[in-house]
Amino acid sequence: METIILSGAYSPIPTPFYENGYIAYDEFSANIDKWCKTSLSGLLVLGSNGEFTYLSRDEKLMTLKTARQVIPKDKLFIAGTGCDSTKITLEFTEQAANIGADCVIIITPMYYPSKMDDNAMIKHYLYLAEHSPLPVILYNMPANTGVDLSAEVVIELSNHPNIIGIKDSSGNIVKTGNIISGMSKDFSFLAGSAGFFYPSLVMGASGGIMALGNIAPEQCYNIYNYTKNGEHEGARNLQLKILAANAAVTTRYGVPGLKVALDWIGYYGGPPRSPLSKISEEQQGLLRSMLAKGGIISAEI
Repeated sequence: METIILSGAYSPIPTPFYENGYIAYDEFSANIDKWCKTSLSGLLVLGSNGEFTYLSRDEKLMTLKTARQVIPKDKLFIAGTGCDSTKITLEFTEQAANIGADCVIIITPMYYPSKMDDNAMIKHYLYLAEHSPLPVILYNMPANTGVDLSAEVVIELSNHPNIIGIKDSSGNIVKTGNIISGMSKDFSFLAGSAGFFYPSLVMGASGGIMALGNIAPEQCYNIYNYTKNGEHEGARNLQLKILAANAAVTTRYGVPGLKVALDWIGYYGGPPRSPLSKISEEQQGLLRSMLAKGGIISAEI
């Protein structure tokens, strides 16, 4: 299996829909082509921003197939294959491998959160790592799943040769440090949000998979590049500048806000899939001011 180095800025791309709820595959391809012309190291398809929980199995497969046709080989193609069942996750992972994904990212099972203790998580991920035809990235998103992978579990899993990294969206910088100080040298820590990208890089993260990368790929890459080159003042200033913009398209307005922002910058955003709802005109005004403050778009419509 070819060694994959996880470094730089990655984007968890949205799945675009028409007003009737059908997936806009042509627009999806056009968006991917634009992202792949930026400094992003690769794309995550079927992540949280891809509304993966709202897609049928057939839609997920077609979305991965569409992405594979457009993503060039010099950009990493990460497929989100996590399901609540270990068996179904493995089946979907095998299908992603057949389609041509480079690696998979697997979110924690979530429907029975009180039962997803350390032993359950270790058993789940080790089984997948042993049987997956592709390298595995752990995905910790406690705000959405109610499950938070402990530092001890991540460190133990980092020793498996087929588990190559983690996307951690918890934002717990102390835990980040604990993981990085104890993880295997071949394991990569990826920040799960641009809101704590620079602090994570300073602690030893190798990159990030960030929603803001969809609308500000160069800013996200520049934070990485500044830090890598020891230009900490530039990285710190840029980190502070994008904080409000990042919050606007994550915790504040989420996927619906991100899709509006994509429309503004010349990509196809379109509507979210129900039951998610479009943001109001008043919210759009606030969103625009936050993005303008971050230097991502003009304040004028």
